[in-house]
Amino acid sequence: MTRIGPITRQRRHTLYFLEFASTFRPVFLDTEVDMSAVRRHRADARLDGRRLSWTTYVVHAAGRVLAAHPEANAAIRGGFPPRVARYDAVHAKITLDKMLSGHRVVLSTVLPGVDTASLDELQQRLDVYRDGDPDQMAEFDRVRALHRLPFPLGALAFRLTLRSLRRRTGSMGTLAITSLGHSAVDGFHSVGGTPITLGLGRVLDRPVVRDGQLAIAPVMRLNLAFDHRVIDGAEAADVLTDLKRALEEYGEPLASGLELPDHETDTAEVG
Repeated sequence: MTRIGPITRQRRHTLYFLEFASTFRPVFLDTEVDMSAVRRHRADARLDGRRLSWTTYVVHAAGRVLAAHPEANAAIRGGFPPRVARYDAVHAKITLDKMLSGHRVVLSTVLPGVDTASLDELQQRLDVYRDGDPDQMAEFDRVRALHRLPFPLGALAFRLTLRSLRRRTGSMGTLAITSLGHSAVDGFHSVGGTPITLGLGRVLDRPVVRDGQLAIAPVMRLNLAFDHRVIDGAEAADVLTDLKRALEEYGEPLASGLELPDHETDTAEVG
């Protein structure tokens, strides 16, 4: 017998968000990243008693890369004709797999200023949300309040919040990062409500070719979705390429600032 029931209140924010995300015009790119440099950095940090996650490295590098691409660190404003708002800082929305009122749900939080925050500062912020109880944390007061509203009022309140660009930035950030690397997932694409969304798969030892020789290296699939209303494919490809390079060459120069190469512009753009 088929059982039919209402959607739990704890998932309502996801439905409200998906309605908003349906206005995006996403295009998807992906690449593979050799995470050997990050693995070495993590090992050295562990000797100092610092526990750093793969995701934290991506947040750290992505903040600096996106700051170097202001055209991609932007958002569409409403009205006619539509306008583009460009941000002077990078704020990362991170998705969280949490239990809320006994239900497994996806929650998110925004880490402000990831383009200037240190690696350890980002890890400390992420640890708060990793270890915290969303039923008690003040950071999720608004989500819990949204769940208590009747469905139509909740949807309206969500839309009104996003109408203000300032409030939208506080709720969505300017960059979305989500990881399923803790599972047997190599890669996936999603739209996080921002012009650039990064999807992280697991880091797995795989065969790679270096200087014509076969080797084994920790490899991560890195997926990027971009809103075609905001930027075009060439700009998004540059963001993904620079992020790949930043992770593969991760080290002290990145910690103090990221210098990015000029990109060739004589190739045809697709998309």
